[in-house]
Amino acid sequence: MNKLIRFIPLILVLALGVVLYRGLSLNPQEMPSALVGKPIPSFSLPTLNNAERIVSTDDLIGDVVLLNVWATWCPTCKYEHPYLVDIAKKQELKLYGLNYKDERNAAQEWLTHYEDPYEFSIFDEVGTLGLDLGVYGAPETFVIDHHGIIRKRFAGAIDTRVWRTEFEPLIAQIMTERKQGK
Repeated sequence: MNKLIRFIPLILVLALGVVLYRGLSLNPQEMPSALVGKPIPSFSLPTLNNAERIVSTDDLIGDVVLLNVWATWCPTCKYEHPYLVDIAKKQELKLYGLNYKDERNAAQEWLTHYEDPYEFSIFDEVGTLGLDLGVYGAPETFVIDHHGIIRKRFAGAIDTRVWRTEFEPLIAQIMTERKQGK
């Protein structure tokens, strides 16, 4: 019996090694979302730049939309920001921001300093919409089709490679569906 007890740590280390090895094959940007294929959750929140202007789910329906979750406390958001500015200038889609758990003044200054690529940013001070969307943190980006259906959730920064591989094909498909009346 004593000999068997000596092997328990080895067995535990081997089991842990198998679990960790399995984790190496996972893609951290592929975060599961129960909302993909479902309508965007209902919300009614103010915009970042105008606390009197309330936007809702209806404001995100009718166009192909990128909803980018960002915050001033997020260093990766600063990295991806120039790519979002380029996307806003070049693409035939609407880019909206979701300012997540941030301070209004700091976020307004940030957009003034780095350029504002968004049609508007939803101010989600306490994170209610982020919670409904299943946001883990910033940055995350959602592709929402013209019917208000979430078609993709991407966790992490958007750059040229990510845009070309993860977003362009899907957006082209959605644009084609829209033109065909689907």
